[in-house]
Amino acid sequence: MRREEALALLFEYTKGDSLRKHALAVESALRAYAAKEGADAELWGITGLLHDFDYEMYPAYPDHPMKGSAILESKGYPPEMRTAILGHVPATNVPRDSRLAKVLFACDELCGFIVACAMVRPNKLADLGASSVKKKLKDKAFARAVNREEIHKGAEELGVNLDEHTAFVVEALKTVAGDLGLA
Repeated sequence: MRREEALALLFEYTKGDSLRKHALAVESALRAYAAKEGADAELWGITGLLHDFDYEMYPAYPDHPMKGSAILESKGYPPEMRTAILGHVPATNVPRDSRLAKVLFACDELCGFIVACAMVRPNKLADLGASSVKKKLKDKAFARAVNREEIHKGAEELGVNLDEHTAFVVEALKTVAGDLGLA
């Protein structure tokens, strides 16, 4: 399992720039959590990178993430990764019983929301703080497509304070701000 191969797979299935950037954002957040928790950074990072690789081709459940999981299985990706990816879509009812699954679920929607917050700021991610993200979360008109309930549930399942989780993910995204177009 190498990042270069995973990136090639992402680019094969995902042509849109925004979904590719989302994959990079979630990868960054998962790598940061892996480092914090002493977990396998490659496994966690590649899981983040590929969690939505099939979404453009199969945007609706059950196709997403089921077809993507079958593709990953055929390519020899590990069961722990595939199970975490299946669990990040609540409709699958796949339990998020590993730490990887919980971290992926907790970071997915939050990464999208943080990117949306950064896009409307003059300094993008550079000076974005958790308090600004929290304020925007309360504004239901902002980034309507982001599922706020999943953001809250993700932090709860992870067993972390939402403000601390948000601050941690913001810092992780700052490390790839250039790749995200948010430098």
